[in-house]
Amino acid sequence: MQNLLQLIHKFSNFIVFILLEVAAFMLIVYNSAYPKSTVLSTCNSIVAWHYEVENNIVSYFHLKEANEQLQQENAMLRNQIVLYANERERYKESENVYRYANLQHRFIPAKVIQMNMGGMKNYMTINKGERDGIQAEMGVIGPIGIVGIVSTVGQHFSLVIPVTTSLNFGVSCRLQKNSKLGTLKWDGKDEKHALLTEVESSVDVQPGDIILTSGLSTTFPENLPVGVVEKAYIKDGDAMWTIDVLLYTDFSKLSYVQVIDNNIANTELEQLKREMD
Repeated sequence: MQNLLQLIHKFSNFIVFILLEVAAFMLIVYNSAYPKSTVLSTCNSIVAWHYEVENNIVSYFHLKEANEQLQQENAMLRNQIVLYANERERYKESENVYRYANLQHRFIPAKVIQMNMGGMKNYMTINKGERDGIQAEMGVIGPIGIVGIVSTVGQHFSLVIPVTTSLNFGVSCRLQKNSKLGTLKWDGKDEKHALLTEVESSVDVQPGDIILTSGLSTTFPENLPVGVVEKAYIKDGDAMWTIDVLLYTDFSKLSYVQVIDNNIANTELEQLKREMD
């Protein structure tokens, strides 16, 4: 305590000077309009900057929850689009077909929790399973393109075979500009490209052409984005195009997916199986 008093006594003149300066500054600010507005503006800017920094920090730690919420909203929007399309068909189809004008496709959001890529037999694990309505052979899509097909289903998790796998796996696709059909297969080179085969050489194919799903299977609805033509050429003696496709899905950045539940197809297949038994 004695040392503190000695320190205050030693710098008493300086302390008094600082106090007088602060008092003079306060008098100027509160008694003059322009300095007062300048100080208030500066203080508001500092406070706003503080809140912005705080909000950015909080937002960063809530990115996971935000992404999950966006996936839920995307799935809901996809379901609403399908519902709207089916309701529109409800007034177009005949009475005999009306029973099919219900919600045919349902989109189930899921998170990729494991990715095994870089080999020939690639697969990934998602955090949804049988209890969430997932079944084998369901299609899987990402934010901007198709991903693959569900292969094995557990109670809480499922394995997905991506389109970039050497397994006997092909997706029926079409060229957007002329609806010509082909089959998408992986050539084993990298996870960004695949091959579109079985397209006749007489068909006009140019780099930049968009590839979509054809809808000729119960796995993927039609018109889902697949990728774009990067290069197309015809090998000697071949009557078909060899088309290199740059996939829309970037598997190195894939975190969230949606599983496609084809309600009508699943119901009818189960009924057919029961009739065969």
